Amino acid sequence: MTKASDAWIDVTPMSYVNSEASCTIQDRDTVDDTNKTERRMDRPILKFYQYKDRELSSHLLSQLNDLRHERILTDVLLCSEGREIPCHRNVLVSSSPYFRAMFCSSFRESHQARVDLKGVASGILGGIVDYVYTGSLTITMDTVLPLMQAASMLHYPRLFEACSAFLQEQLSPDNCLSMIRLSQMLHCGSLQERARDMAVRSFSDVAASEDFRELSLPELMCYLEDDGLCAEEEQVFETLLAWIHHEPFSRRGAIHDLFRKVRLRYIHPTYLFQFIANDPLVQSSTLCTEIIESVRRLLFSVGAKWPRELGPLWVTPRRYTCREALVVVGGRKNGERTSREALLYDEGTQRWQWLAKLPVRLHRASYVCIHSILYVLGGLTVGAGDSVVSTTVYTLSLKTNQWRTAEPMLKPRYAHQSVSYLHFIFVLGGIGPEKHVCGSVERYNSMFNLWEPMAPMPTPVLHPAVAANDQRIYMFGGEDAMQNPVRMIQVYHITRNLWCRLEARTVKNVCAPAVTMEDKIYIIGGYTRRMIAYDTKANKFVKCENMKERRMHHAATAIDNKLYVTGGRCISGHDVIEDSDSFECYDPKTDTWTSKGTLPYKLFDHGSLPLFCVSNKPYPP
Repeated sequence: MTKASDAWIDVTPMSYVNSEASCTIQDRDTVDDTNKTERRMDRPILKFYQYKDRELSSHLLSQLNDLRHERILTDVLLCSEGREIPCHRNVLVSSSPYFRAMFCSSFRESHQARVDLKGVASGILGGIVDYVYTGSLTITMDTVLPLMQAASMLHYPRLFEACSAFLQEQLSPDNCLSMIRLSQMLHCGSLQERARDMAVRSFSDVAASEDFRELSLPELMCYLEDDGLCAEEEQVFETLLAWIHHEPFSRRGAIHDLFRKVRLRYIHPTYLFQFIANDPLVQSSTLCTEIIESVRRLLFSVGAKWPRELGPLWVTPRRYTCREALVVVGGRKNGERTSREALLYDEGTQRWQWLAKLPVRLHRASYVCIHSILYVLGGLTVGAGDSVVSTTVYTLSLKTNQWRTAEPMLKPRYAHQSVSYLHFIFVLGGIGPEKHVCGSVERYNSMFNLWEPMAPMPTPVLHPAVAANDQRIYMFGGEDAMQNPVRMIQVYHITRNLWCRLEARTVKNVCAPAVTMEDKIYIIGGYTRRMIAYDTKANKFVKCENMKERRMHHAATAIDNKLYVTGGRCISGHDVIEDSDSFECYDPKTDTWTSKGTLPYKLFDHGSLPLFCVSNKPYPP
């Protein structure tokens, strides 16, 4: 029994398994079909299927074009210059409001089998019919104008704009003014806008063209009034002179109206008083000479306000195309030799570009910008085993990217400070040939290319923070000859040539730059992370967001109401002094600092300045 039972137990599971396997093999397809059916029953049943044949329209056009060529079902002949072009009315009606009005209204053409289209050349008409049936047409310089005229007449706007796009690709400074006139005749707004944009942005080249001299007075006035005109004000003046001299007898009376469009505030005083003021055309106009004399009185008396008649002319802002570019020059490079490098930062590409090198290596020179010219003043020239304190002044203009020498200073000095105000450059303090800290001050008048001594500072200091605002020069802190911090503000009144001193416990900066923005003077670091702003109107200090590191011997400048700080020497948490290549920006609106990347190399005791340039012109190679 036991064996029989065991045998039964052994056999039964085997039989079950074999049966199950057999069932699975035989009915697998049935089971799969059942599962698929159940899945299909779970999904929603589509009530319709939207089919779109994307090739039908092009195929249909192709077939209609074949019918046209074989003259099958054509019911109208378009005629021009003796040529007959068979067409289908329904195709023409569907393609243009012009033909729809012609064939679907009570015009006599709706019943005619032959329609004459006057004013459209046969070749142009044939091309347009081909375009209607194929959607394709070749445009050339020989056919573009009659095509545009025909497309305008027959109401084919896309073909009209295709012709406009073709002409826009042919635009150049030599033909953009002609294109503007053409666009006005054709009422083509897209071509006119593009051509005018080129005329404004390539004004230098356009002004030299023959078409420019043929402009009417209102047209020229419109260009000179444009804030987007890519030109310096000296060139604007020279351009209007060239326009007048083209037809002097009929145009010389316009000199006053044109002269008022020149933004005199942004012209170098030397150019204004030596060239413009002495031009015969300007001298022939009483109104022009009165404007120049008003500017002369304003600049000669520093504290004077502009006359009422000069006000609108003097407060006109710079043209939008004139932008400030950051230039970094000189200093100590990578902790080694004094650098001759000059770098320009391109905000668009966020890259640094090398300018022409300084002629000599200058240790602790001063740097200032006036009339879009960079000045490097004095410094210690280091030669082979010898060093000389210099009076030399070097200048750099982005127009030429060449260094030149200007009138030298009255006294040799280095480690001094320079600041510009109106057409003046002030040089303050420093160290002379005797290695003593000096308090002398001298002023450069850019109108007369002349240096003159001014009242010396009350307390000679080294490395103060210096900035100018509202007819005053402010000198914050610094250190004396014994390297002790000086806690005071020394203020120089420009119009009165007078100094005063203010004790200020808040001031304790050394080797820190100062920058003026909107009646506030920002003092950045100086052996500290601290930045404070002195409100010149309220006569009080305002705390600002600290820098990320303790910094000294760095440089700072303001561009577009933002503060840019470059390089310097940083003090780590372990009081280790390291050279820096940092490049940071401070926004006074948000009181925040952001990184702008790094300088190409580590740098300190350098200059950082804004230079104006015309935005459409490439930077110097």
